[in-house]
Amino acid sequence: MSSRRRGTWTGLLFVLPYIVLLVAFGLGPAAYAVYTSFVVSAPTGDALGLDNYAATLGDFRFWPAAANVALFLAIWLPIMVVGVLALALLLHDRPSRFSGVMRLVYFLPGAVTGSAGILLWYCMLEPSISPFGPALRAMGFERGSDVFADSNLVLIFAGIAFITGAGQWIVIMYGAMQNIPEDVLEAAALDGAGPIRTAIFVKLPLVSKYVLYMVILSLAAGLQLFVEPQLIYGITKTAGSPWWSLNQFGYALAFQTGNFGGAATISLILLVLSCVAAMLFITRTDFFSTEVDR
Repeated sequence: MSSRRRGTWTGLLFVLPYIVLLVAFGLGPAAYAVYTSFVVSAPTGDALGLDNYAATLGDFRFWPAAANVALFLAIWLPIMVVGVLALALLLHDRPSRFSGVMRLVYFLPGAVTGSAGILLWYCMLEPSISPFGPALRAMGFERGSDVFADSNLVLIFAGIAFITGAGQWIVIMYGAMQNIPEDVLEAAALDGAGPIRTAIFVKLPLVSKYVLYMVILSLAAGLQLFVEPQLIYGITKTAGSPWWSLNQFGYALAFQTGNFGGAATISLILLVLSCVAAMLFITRTDFFSTEVDR
């Protein structure tokens, strides 16, 4: 066997575990969801073809859930991008042991994710049990129902999502900035650029692909918002609803009414939205361009 062919097989063996997992837990479930959305009927009647899509889009719960998710993204995504970049730039501008400690501090909230993290945040925001209870009551939040009012939910979910998710992206952005050649930064300083101009006109353009990557993945994650509203409603029984987000709506269709066709439809709608947004970002930018292309 030639060395080139042996190298090809070696590469294929390395990527084989990823391909198997992608098919088993990505492409396979997606294909089954497509089949389910067109073929599996709701318990109340025969829903075939596009009937599941018509019924789901016409459901009184769909558009309020979509509006909640859209508002969440409109608040959380800009805060996520600006906050991550600002903190990463500050840390990169002052490289020291303190910078390393702060990266760890920012990363730690993301280590407590999922249901455990939401329960922790609930305990911090419930005035009767929170260590910050006096401060919450001083701001007019006497009871949990005051904090978890429907008008506050999107802000609470956005805050939780930012604090738990920003740390990993700060580390990634900091690492990307560390790859900026030192002579580029020295040239900017010799040209009279201060820290702010260097950050805006030198560092940010050089890490723009990482920023776009963060936006794409964060958008996909935000569309799938589920744990925060589901657990907060499960604890309070008054904050939000069982279908506050689109993912909650799909969960309710599947496990409260047995409408797996409708739930598959919701999952495909979320998948299509994520893919369309990603393709728009990628095709409208030079995301995959290289130095050769330029």
